[in-house]
Amino acid sequence: MGHSASRPTACAGAGEALPSRFARFRRRLRNRLRRGAGDDSVSSKALAADEFAGIARVRIAKADMQFKDKFFACLSLGDRTYRTETSDNTHRPVWDSEKKVIVETNGPHIARISVFETNRFSKNTLVGYCEVNLFEMLTKDLEEHSEDLRLLDPSSPNTTVGSISISCHIEDPVETEQSFARRVLAIVDYDEDGTLSLSEFSDLMKAFGNKLAVAKIEELFRQADTNSDGIVDIDELAALLAAQQEEEPLISNCPVCGEDLGKYDNINDMIHMTLCFDEGTGNQIMTGGFLTDKQASYGWMFKLSEWAHFSTYDVGLHSGSTASHILVFDRRTKRIVEEVIDGKIVLSMRALYQSKVGLTLINTGVKDLLKNLSEKQGKKMNSLESAKDIPKFLELFKDQINMDEIKDPVESFKTFNEFFIRGLKPGARPIAHGDQNSIATCAADSRLMAFSSVDESTRLWIKGRKFSIEGLLGTSAHSNALSNGSLVIFRLAPQDYHRFHVPVSGTVEKFVEIPGCLYTVNPIAVNSKYCNVFTENKRVVSMISTSEFGKVAFVAIGATMVGSITFLKKEGDYVRKGDEFGYFSFGGSTVICVFEKDAIQFDADLVANSERSLETLVSVGMTLGISTRNKEMQVPDLQKVSLG
Repeated sequence: MGHSASRPTACAGAGEALPSRFARFRRRLRNRLRRGAGDDSVSSKALAADEFAGIARVRIAKADMQFKDKFFACLSLGDRTYRTETSDNTHRPVWDSEKKVIVETNGPHIARISVFETNRFSKNTLVGYCEVNLFEMLTKDLEEHSEDLRLLDPSSPNTTVGSISISCHIEDPVETEQSFARRVLAIVDYDEDGTLSLSEFSDLMKAFGNKLAVAKIEELFRQADTNSDGIVDIDELAALLAAQQEEEPLISNCPVCGEDLGKYDNINDMIHMTLCFDEGTGNQIMTGGFLTDKQASYGWMFKLSEWAHFSTYDVGLHSGSTASHILVFDRRTKRIVEEVIDGKIVLSMRALYQSKVGLTLINTGVKDLLKNLSEKQGKKMNSLESAKDIPKFLELFKDQINMDEIKDPVESFKTFNEFFIRGLKPGARPIAHGDQNSIATCAADSRLMAFSSVDESTRLWIKGRKFSIEGLLGTSAHSNALSNGSLVIFRLAPQDYHRFHVPVSGTVEKFVEIPGCLYTVNPIAVNSKYCNVFTENKRVVSMISTSEFGKVAFVAIGATMVGSITFLKKEGDYVRKGDEFGYFSFGGSTVICVFEKDAIQFDADLVANSERSLETLVSVGMTLGISTRNKEMQVPDLQKVSLG
């Protein structure tokens, strides 16, 4: 007991030396803990208790590849990605790297593991991937579930390119709290014998505890010191500290990052500290701080460009020099992915659409140049010689085009445009709630933005100077019912399935062709304040009359390199939700659907992403929203996943 009393007495008599001493202690501790922790941050999003399913420790052990190289692996879940170190030059890389991730009841649950081969002179190449359903891991009655999984070819998911060994351990919340408490207590176990004295325990509580903790130092220690010998086993004290933390928080700030705790509730504090204080089990901890596996695969040139502010890698609205990377949210896997686009094209679009110089060029002839170039390219893609470009196109987008769902063999396409407007096998795009016309579905494989009004769309996404519903539809198709309506934007990229489908059931009243320019529909242009992509581009407006949504305007918008817009229905036809409506020839393109004011309630996840200025990657037939005219109908939210 003399040992335990000596330090507090000295500190108490030191006046102002006490805070300084513990401030230095905290700084040393944080510096020590941050070494090897990687560039990662813990989510500040509050998590409701019923949304917390657990914390999963995912370990990527090794792989068996078909060729020798230096490999690394990435783990992606939601908007976070982590990567291993690079292996030796071998066809059997070993990483033994792990990371803890939060599993939410209704959040991201499909973890993607990607394997890249390294290349010193060019970019690293994705060679295989697999997906792991963490919810399924929760149902395994095992302390740790290990599995060998097939690595799939990015361009053909039915083809195996190797195997990878992983394991997953789901921590029990009570176990997690005690584990964290044990780790915190170990900080002051100076002689590393697994026991603490009162003095050591006091050091910890005074450094990181709140006023209650300081007042309860001796009380807590006495409860654990059952034999009154002044020494307490760390495990016993950890259980006591975890129980006390559950009833009344004692720790006021995170020992690793220094963030103030208590902003939300006990469970969020525990989650924060457990992830921030991830020491692992002796294996290598994966490096964090990435949004996508593509970002994690970038080399030193990319890091240099970010450091020099030539580019910014983040979600949301970007303009000017930051408009370099296009990130979208994959609705199926609930994770952030990066859109593939050639770097030279990005630079040219930034120069043309994101500057006053570019605006001057647009106003002095570039409009006509883009139109002539698109028409010329359209003719080229209809020529027999263009078929030789198909393999190169597939190589560029090999991880974004699923060859297994294409209806006809690639060899059967005589021109590039035949391939570009390819059909899919029956059942490749199931239509959600096909028998319920009050539920609208997505019209295209695309990146989607949904807005309840024009004001919302111009605040969050469309930055042209004169965008309006009347300008979009033109005087012949515009009606007062649509003036203040909701709108949804489906942006198709070149690699997408380019046939568009009807989102609602109804009668096609009319088609109106509106001539115009052929600007790109890439966000770099749409987010620019210097041009008006949607109201100046060539487009065809179709008006559909429905009993559930009223009038719905379906606008097919051409873009740079788009040869033509073709509709497969005619005026007077009755169309059913999910019917094929038409297609775009070569190039990127966009569909905008305009609904009457308050006629549709868009799905919550689509609205939430749009409010972040984040496009959602969707497929034909996914749910879009429900008619507000049938208030009594209750539709299950298919975008939420439950453990039941």
